[in-house]
Amino acid sequence: MKRVFVAATLLLLAGCSVTRKAEVSNLDAPNGIVRLDYGQAMLQNAHYDDYVTNGTAAKACQSMGYATASAYGQPIKTCTLISGSLCLNETVTIQYKCMGYAVNPNSANPWY
Repeated sequence: MKRVFVAATLLLLAGCSVTRKAEVSNLDAPNGIVRLDYGQAMLQNAHYDDYVTNGTAAKACQSMGYATASAYGQPIKTCTLISGSLCLNETVTIQYKCMGYAVNPNSANPWY
């Protein structure tokens, strides 16, 4: 009976879905690359909101002089906490490529 309870609990926990906010972890201005990270604990099904994450990346790109950001590649998972042979926590990295050049509205008009 105890094994059935443990198995049922693990199945319930495995189905937990959590939305995470990805934070900027790395900026590479010369290459126009922005990397965002979020954490995912063991037995969690963490994901991120594409719209919010793209906005965060676009803002980071604009701070480097680019106009916008476009996601590329697949998310990269890296184990950050190991216990024995189990990965207890991992970091998920999402990469964006900055595109275009931002136009400064004050520099376009010499009368300001």
